[in-house]
Parts: sequence; C-alpha cells; structure tokens
Amino acid sequence: MRIHLATDHAGFQHKEAVKAYLIDQGLEVIDHGAVSFDGRDDYPDFIAPAAQAVGVSGVPISADDGRVVTSTDVGIIFGESGQGEAMVANRVPGVRCAVYYGGLTDILVLSRGHNNANMLSIGAGFLTIEETINAIAIWSEIPFSNDERDIRRLSKFNKSYHG
Repeated sequence: MRIHLATDHAGFQHKEAVKAYLIDQGLEVIDHGAVSFDGRDDYPDFIAPAAQAVGVSGVPISADDGRVVTSTDVGIIFGESGQGEAMVANRVPGVRCAVYYGGLTDILVLSRGHNNANMLSIGAGFLTIEETINAIAIWSEIPFSNDERDIRRLSKFNKSYHG
C-alpha cells in the first residue's frame, strides 16, 4: 500500500508523526507537503496534489467476478477540522474522502467497508497524535465489503463523475 500525505500548518505535527509511524510500519509514504511549518499555508496547495495522485489511480472498476477493484494507493490528509481538506479532495474524480475528528470509530469502519473510501481527512484540532494514529490503524485495515449493494452504489457514484 502506498500512502499519500498532505497538510497545511494546522495538521503539520500530526502529519509528521503519522509519517514516521507509517514508515516504521514498512509502508511507502509520499509526502505532498507541507514540508515545514508555515502558518500562512493554504491547504488546497497541498491537498489537491495528494488527491489527484490518489484519484488518478483510484477510480473503481468492476472485475469480471463483480468485485470492485481499485488501486492500493490511499491518502491521509490533515487540517484543523478536516472539513475543507475533504471538500478539496472530493472534487477530484476517483476520490472518496471521509472525515474523522474523533468519537466513535464506526465512521472509519463504515467509510472503508461500505464506501471504499480511499482518503481519510483528519481533524487534527480535535484529535491527539495518539488518537490519530489509532484511527489510521483502524481505517487502513478495513477491507471493502464487495457486497452487491455497495458495488452497485459505487458504480452509480463513479458514473456521476464519468457519465
């Protein structure tokens, strides 16, 4: 699995900690920035390239046996609330970005298992670094269900982008 990371100033410390964690786990990490803390950063400058990298390779297709097949590339993006970052990411065809800023971890499971989310936007202003790493560990381990209804819904979702 290749993981694309991006943040502005608000999630910089979280991104750096997560990057170290993922590398320690032996995963390939592509850091789209920010590469240093700058309080004047604008999140679209970093989020859009990460989303484009995931989206290009992440458009779901159906295999001959009906399974949904996608790239193994995923993205984890960070911001104060994670909301604006997810909005930028979700404008890119092929991206399905969920937001997590704490609370029940069911949203992490459902976003992957039912919606085949390939990006996760972390609200760093609401989570400790430890909580963030725990959330990413949960999210990254959940497989897509490949249930008929979820495949059907993703197919409709994909058509909304590609006609």
